[in-house]
Amino acid sequence: MYSVESLLSLIKKTPLTKPLRILNVCGGHERAITRAGFRTLFQHNIHLIPGPGCPVCICPEEDIAFAIHLALNENVVIVSFGDMLRVPIDCAIDGCDSLIAAKNSGADVRPISSVQEAVSIAIGEPEKAVVFFAVGFETTMAPVAAALLADLPNNLKVLLSGRLTWPAVAHVLRSQQDTFDALIAPGHVATIMGCEEWQFVIDHHDLPVSISGFHPESLLLSIHALIKNCSSRVITLNNSYPEVVKHHGNSAAQTLLKTAFTQVDAHWRGIGVIPRSGFSLAAKLSHLDVTNHYEPIDCSSQIIQTSQKTPPPCEQVILGQMAPDGCPFFGKECIPASPKGACMVSDEGACRVWYSAGERSVIEVIEKGNTQKVEIKS
Repeated sequence: MYSVESLLSLIKKTPLTKPLRILNVCGGHERAITRAGFRTLFQHNIHLIPGPGCPVCICPEEDIAFAIHLALNENVVIVSFGDMLRVPIDCAIDGCDSLIAAKNSGADVRPISSVQEAVSIAIGEPEKAVVFFAVGFETTMAPVAAALLADLPNNLKVLLSGRLTWPAVAHVLRSQQDTFDALIAPGHVATIMGCEEWQFVIDHHDLPVSISGFHPESLLLSIHALIKNCSSRVITLNNSYPEVVKHHGNSAAQTLLKTAFTQVDAHWRGIGVIPRSGFSLAAKLSHLDVTNHYEPIDCSSQIIQTSQKTPPPCEQVILGQMAPDGCPFFGKECIPASPKGACMVSDEGACRVWYSAGERSVIEVIEKGNTQKVEIKS
């Protein structure tokens, strides 16, 4: 097992012909990279760029708007993972721009930490209609699938906003060719879906990939493997998390996902519609779909624009086009206690991670395919 010191020494000794731009697409990786201070260590030789790794950040506004509407107007209990309650939308439903605002206006909105809590609430209060606003990537959706396939109380319905990771990565790489040199793939997702899911990055984009765990040693091992790949131009799929991630992944979890859900074209906040990137309830679970019990709202008629003239450029942060502190609202109007954008809400959002750690840019901001150096700020 390599130590942090030995890995840093290996990285320093590996020749680079140009600065290396490595995209990471996991909020947990971004948090570990930032807390370890890797950007300060590597400075301008290796640029570690956060991408679409936060499910809360990419949850579409129309889903949040529908949840707010249900909470305020349909006499239901809305339950969702804690971060979702604070995610703002750039408009307002009946005067509320977040679920927490709806709660403060008298709606019954409750934070939960697992799908089992949603089930328990529905069982404990059978006289109430309970809607589980389910948001997350494959890692979260697998236990959600298991719960939905079990016997559920009749008063529990689901507003599903689950997403698959790899289609978003494919979209970013396809739409920003020559912007990135390598990819650190998310360890938790790979635990479910397997190493082989990331082969497309090599086959279709000619970029090396390394699946990483969340300890500094695993991340440094991935970075070292990617540097060697780029230096030698031998493009490979590396697994720096072999103790957890297997080639074919977790077949039982994959079966749950395939049984409970179908893949559909889905909207990602700040990105747009990505083909076959969303989870939709399978036909045999359609009775759980909240849209079959409550009329979906027409956002164009229900939404009232707020006075905020210029919304924060969250989509540029999500797509790896802007460092968090490149946003004019970062650390000023937009802070965790009063977020203007979704990326400042979740502890997997790049802006929240950077703000909490006092991170400042030592990477390049990418704008329209060109690079612009960002000075290190004190």
